[in-house]
Amino acid sequence: MSTESSPAQTRLSRAVITLDGPSGSGKSSTARGVARALGLRYLDTGAQFRAMTLWMLENGIDIHDPSAVAAQTHLVPLESGTDPARPTISLAGRRIAKEIRGQAVTQAVSPVSAVPEVRARLLQLQREIIGSGGIVVEGRDIGSVVWPQAELKLYLTADPSARAQRRTRQSGAVDLAKTEADLLRRDQHDSSRSSAPLVVPDGAVHLDTTDYTLEQVINQVVAMVDEALANP
Repeated sequence: MSTESSPAQTRLSRAVITLDGPSGSGKSSTARGVARALGLRYLDTGAQFRAMTLWMLENGIDIHDPSAVAAQTHLVPLESGTDPARPTISLAGRRIAKEIRGQAVTQAVSPVSAVPEVRARLLQLQREIIGSGGIVVEGRDIGSVVWPQAELKLYLTADPSARAQRRTRQSGAVDLAKTEADLLRRDQHDSSRSSAPLVVPDGAVHLDTTDYTLEQVINQVVAMVDEALANP
């Protein structure tokens, strides 16, 4: 029996699939599901920004002072695991997946993410991880800045109320109206920042996930990947 890979399998093993979009649009769950379905690696870049933010908070850095944040960026001992079944995010070997989803980090991540030195540090790390291919990457500027040459780029959105409901289920928050207001405020901040703003990447497929189950969205994206790689 031949063990040689088909051309499509070879292309898949080298492919980069990007999913961008605002908070609560379904990026993380979709990206993980697609990576697992296709046997690819998975990278949550949003978790990296949250980890950077957590480190700043824990070390008493004034997150509203860009120069203070910039001066500490190179010291953050950040590590990202890419197994979609068990993705990890660590600071100096300490797993912080739960801590970075807390309210304190959620409220602080936008100003930290807007600091150019933070974005430059994480851009370098992200490109190092993505470079070998065979990966699904989600974030806010992956298809536009980090890896615009991806084989397939998607931009996920959803109705604000649906996004707020998803985020409250994830975080355990009880004030749905406040969660929705926070999401819209972050949308405005992320879309208007000068460094790598949230935009629809050139050539991206725009997918509204409001009326679809997670399984349906994953299946749609897997079909898009198959089509993209069948017609390179």
